Amino acid sequence: MDVKIQMVDLKSQHAKIKSELGNAIQDVIESSIFVKGKEVAYFENELSNYLGVKHIIGCGNGTDAIQIALLALGLKYGDEVIVPAFTYPSAIEVIILLGLSPIMVDIDIQSYNIDVRKIESKITSRTKAIIPVHLFGQSSEMEAIVQIAIKYNLFIIEDNAQSLGTVYTFSNGDKKRTGAIGHIGTTSFFPSKNLGCMGDGGAIMTNDDELARKIRKIANHGQKELYVHEMIGVNSRLDSLQAAILRVKLKHLDSYEAKRNEAAKHYDSYFENNEYVKIPFRNRYSTHVFHQYTISLSKKVDRNKLRSYLLERGIQTMIYYPIVACNQLAYSSKNNNILDFPMSELATQSVLSLPIHTEMNETLLKEICGNLIGGLRSQGLS
Repeated sequence: MDVKIQMVDLKSQHAKIKSELGNAIQDVIESSIFVKGKEVAYFENELSNYLGVKHIIGCGNGTDAIQIALLALGLKYGDEVIVPAFTYPSAIEVIILLGLSPIMVDIDIQSYNIDVRKIESKITSRTKAIIPVHLFGQSSEMEAIVQIAIKYNLFIIEDNAQSLGTVYTFSNGDKKRTGAIGHIGTTSFFPSKNLGCMGDGGAIMTNDDELARKIRKIANHGQKELYVHEMIGVNSRLDSLQAAILRVKLKHLDSYEAKRNEAAKHYDSYFENNEYVKIPFRNRYSTHVFHQYTISLSKKVDRNKLRSYLLERGIQTMIYYPIVACNQLAYSSKNNNILDFPMSELATQSVLSLPIHTEMNETLLKEICGNLIGGLRSQGLS
């Protein structure tokens, strides 16, 4: 079945900056330095300035970024790392791969981010770090997380893959972009991300000079200099072509965020008074960059039938995420009981993400909203 309206329209986005991208790519081709080229250093510096963080270290992808961050902290076998139960499993899988223990915490059903009120009950003498995942485009409650981390001497690694550019406001009025608040921040440049490359890529961010030095070594085989290996490392580098592409798109990131917010407001106006559709919650302390526009459906709605109705009309939707992490076969033996995560379980049963991207226009939005209302009516809901 043909999909007319996809979750993300990269083809149209790239068409508008085709000449900029072409020039950037051609410059790299002419230099023939495809790994460790100057474009990587330029991009790291430009992203550092944008986020207001001292160090940016490019790497191969967002999952590598989390793995390298954990390696840099020197955690020991069996140490515990707190993560939200409702998330993509990249953080959980690298925790396990490194011989650490993922300790899952339920979410706040309004924001879908980790519920800070439930963190302290999961902390033990073996707990060493917290990984808040800034889901769908807005920040976790970082002020409370920072206070907990200070109280229990824990590291904070921010998973900022879905919320690059989000601004968090502290109670004293100070503002920081997500990824620059904890000890280490991580992000992904997967093509569908708000800042996406044309392949795979990621980055690690920190304000700590010593951590930055360790991270750079780890990402490059643990080398202090060529053929001098001081520690166990990995091979995870952001290549020059992807850095050049990201440099171009970083210049447009604020306008991309504004366009996503315009689309979100349009959706809001359609659904804010609909008893069967709950629009995304906005935290008072965080801006929202709408990596996803995720609604919550009433229990009266048959979500699968609604998705099928929309797909028959060429409209793609997605469920992020259909399974609580502790119910995934890969992680089901990690001493996490599904009964501990009622809000995460509720989210898996009710969420639905609608198309949102930089090329949305009123015609597309009206088509999506009108058909969604039509899908509800087909179930006898109006």
